[in-house]
Amino acid sequence: MSRLRSACATAMATAAATVLTAVPGSAAPQPGGVAELLTQLKSLYQQAEAAGEAYNATSQALAKQRAEVARAGGGLATARAALDRGRGAAGAIARAQYRGTPELSGYLQLLLADDPERAVEQQHMLSQAARSTVATENELARGKQQADAAAQAASAALAAQQRLSALKKQQRDTAEAKLRQVEGLLARLTPEQLARLDALDRSGTDKAQQDLVASGALGPQGRAAASATPTAAGAAALRYAVGQIGKPYAWGATGPDSFDCSGLTSRAWAHAGVRVPRTSQEQWRSLPHVPLGRLRPGDLVVYFPKATHVALYLGDGKVVQAPRPGARVKVSPLAANPLLGAVRPDPAGAALSPAAYRPPALPGGAGSGTAAPAL
Repeated sequence: MSRLRSACATAMATAAATVLTAVPGSAAPQPGGVAELLTQLKSLYQQAEAAGEAYNATSQALAKQRAEVARAGGGLATARAALDRGRGAAGAIARAQYRGTPELSGYLQLLLADDPERAVEQQHMLSQAARSTVATENELARGKQQADAAAQAASAALAAQQRLSALKKQQRDTAEAKLRQVEGLLARLTPEQLARLDALDRSGTDKAQQDLVASGALGPQGRAAASATPTAAGAAALRYAVGQIGKPYAWGATGPDSFDCSGLTSRAWAHAGVRVPRTSQEQWRSLPHVPLGRLRPGDLVVYFPKATHVALYLGDGKVVQAPRPGARVKVSPLAANPLLGAVRPDPAGAALSPAAYRPPALPGGAGSGTAAPAL
């Protein structure tokens, strides 16, 4: 029986490897046992999430570009309206110069006027106003040309962003399709084979966590990070994140019913009244970095060399995360994924005193994501 199961595992891994070779950017895997299948699955999950985060980033850029096009279009409309008003004012002044005696020249009007000095003054004022209006009209025309050029440039940039967004969506959809194929293969594994995969995954995570603690990166045996307290905002963000445990991962989701990794972190901090960038890459790039040994609850922990995954630090060497496609929000060891570093959304905030902070109570099943989400 054990040989049969081993043969089944090898066959499933071989089938999974065949599917995985079609994923863009992945090296062709070699057939192997359950350990090889787990390695390939983790690689595919990471690629799929990276594709999702890239699509999220281009979607954000596309929204900004659409807003820029709208602003440019509004500026062009304003310039055109001002130009029309300037032309109307110039026409009105020209008509005023000859109103009442259109057949007489300005010179004859001056000779026949009852008050020549007043006539001179009026003619001078009208001429000066006409010159001023013409100058204004010329300036408005230049403004229209500039607004027109800006609108055209914004439209061209929007078209480029739309092409990039379509490309990123295609890459995300391709990764998702391959992921679904592999998950279909997983569904055909025996319970014993799935248990072996799960045990192997836990063993690898536990080893990574032990190595992290032993490295001293978290302070002496991890005590510094374990004893830290959050700010009031950090505590609120963490309570929100814990309340989402059990909700499913979904690409591009920011709640309330489902989340992707950065959707959870950005929504949690928005709930606490602090705005952070939408994607994990932008969170890593724009927020202040903090050493792992100075982590406090609510800080964002970023993973993988290209910052394609992010989680909220819970304390005591654990994080709350939306882990991957097909999984649910859960609590995991800090070293559940390859660490890149950590960032702090509220660096100026004062940490709560130990007496004032109560860590959020975790529901049963929090470590597996099977807990019922808070309503």
